[in-house]
Amino acid sequence: MNRREARKNAFYLVFQIDFHQQEEFDETKTLFFEQKEEVVEQNEKEFILKEAEGTKTHLAEIDEMISKNSKRWAKERISKVDLAILRLAIYEICFSQEIPSSVAINEAIELAKEFSTEEAPAFINGVLGSIVKKA
Repeated sequence: MNRREARKNAFYLVFQIDFHQQEEFDETKTLFFEQKEEVVEQNEKEFILKEAEGTKTHLAEIDEMISKNSKRWAKERISKVDLAILRLAIYEICFSQEIPSSVAINEAIELAKEFSTEEAPAFINGVLGSIVKKA
């Protein structure tokens, strides 16, 4: 599994954050890996979990950044898919020392192209660009 595929798996877990309490989210992570058809190497699993858990740990700060940088869009109006993409990318940009901002933005746009609407890549690019300019 390459880094893009690992990030996609992290996105799947981040997407589920809004649907589970913390205790349930821990179980969700366990089930997620048990139900994978392909083998997930230990280093891939560590990356996926670090991304998902890091996003969850910083969720309040990340959501505040989304609210401040999504012009005329209340967080509640943003689709759950776009919200998960933004959360993961903002975690990578602001809290992970591992991922360059340009890579995080590009990967977020690719996720939006695959999983969201036609307008989503531009919206996500705009929000993330605004956050990077302020950082």
